Order: sequence, then C-alpha cells, then structure tokens
Amino acid sequence: MPETVATPVLFGAAYSVYTRICRLTLTEKGVDYELRAVDIFASTGVPPDHLRRHPFARIPAFTHGDFSIYEAAAICRYVDETFTGPALQPPTARGGARVTQIVSLLDAYAFRSLVMAIFVERIRAPQRGQVPDEARISAAIPLAERCIAAIADLLGDQTWLTGDAISLADLHAAPMMVYFTMTAEGRGIVAAHPRLAAWWCRLRARPAMRATISPLE
Repeated sequence: MPETVATPVLFGAAYSVYTRICRLTLTEKGVDYELRAVDIFASTGVPPDHLRRHPFARIPAFTHGDFSIYEAAAICRYVDETFTGPALQPPTARGGARVTQIVSLLDAYAFRSLVMAIFVERIRAPQRGQVPDEARISAAIPLAERCIAAIADLLGDQTWLTGDAISLADLHAAPMMVYFTMTAEGRGIVAAHPRLAAWWCRLRARPAMRATISPLE
C-alpha cells in the first residue's frame, strides 16, 4: 500500500495502554503523527464524534487521509505496512503467526491480570484514595505468572520476542509491562525469568519508550 502525505491522527489518551501501543509503533517507524486527546470517561459521556470513529466507545481510533480504523493491533499493522522505516513484522509466515499469537495472548490474558487487576488495585486505587482489593490482586497472581512464563518461553534465548529485530509483539507488550512492573508483585514475577527481565531492560531503554511516557509512570 503506498504511503500518502496525509498526517496520521491517533485519537486516544496518553495514559492508555492501547493508545501507547500505537504511539510506540508510529515512533519506531519514524512517522510524524498527531495525538488528539479523547476522554471516554468524561462526566458528560463519550464524545459523540468519537462514537462515529469507534462504535464501541474505546480508544484508540486512527485516521490517515480518507482511511479510518480502530483496534490497536489493526492500527499497528496498517502503520507498519503503509509507512517506510524498519519493518516491525517478521518476513516469514511463522514469524507473522508468532506476532499474532503473542498479541492475542496479551489481549486475552495479560491485560486483565497484569494491568486491570494488579496495577489498577496496587497503584491506581491508592492514587484515587481507595484501598486496594487484596483479594482481587491475589486472584490475579496465578494468571499473571502464567502469562509472564508463557512470554518468557516464547522469548527463549532470542533478543526480541520474535527474533533478532523488534516487532509489533514487543511493542504490544511494552505498555502492559510498564504498569505491571510498577508493582512489587510484577517486579518479583518478572525477576523470576532472567532472560525476560533482560529483554525488558532492553525494551524500556529504547528512545520510543521515553518519547511516549505515560503520565501515570
């Protein structure tokens, strides 16, 4: 698909895991883009114009010229295949399947345990003046451990999750790992997998991570 001169627009919030996934992809590709803030938790409700971009009232959404799309994985694939810059998907069928597998794992299992349960209760609840739900954290630990172990197993002795080059799989994991490792539970679980811990050190040191830092960090 040919690249166009239109500036991409990403609709989302800087604190959002899924908005940051897209921002990381755009940044790693070297794409100039505009981030337009959308507050889906506004007291007045989801902005009506955003509902036209995303019928499920989530973030992010994305436009590029006359093309609009929502869902982070789809946005990132479009960005990688449309713009010049380093390829963020492996060139083989097996490599592409591995990216899809890891992204699916993160969305289906990791996000709700690492972020929505452990991070939200351990970090966000106190910030809001609430008491963490220890039962919810405890219940999420086994799934979080399983997710981290699965990712560590898929990493193996590679530099990045799908090989020698960083890919959409690494970028999809990164914002979840940021929030998870802000908790003592998360740091302990990751430290139990030295190769994964080393991967995380490499990933969080990338300039794109600093360029897209969350206001919650």
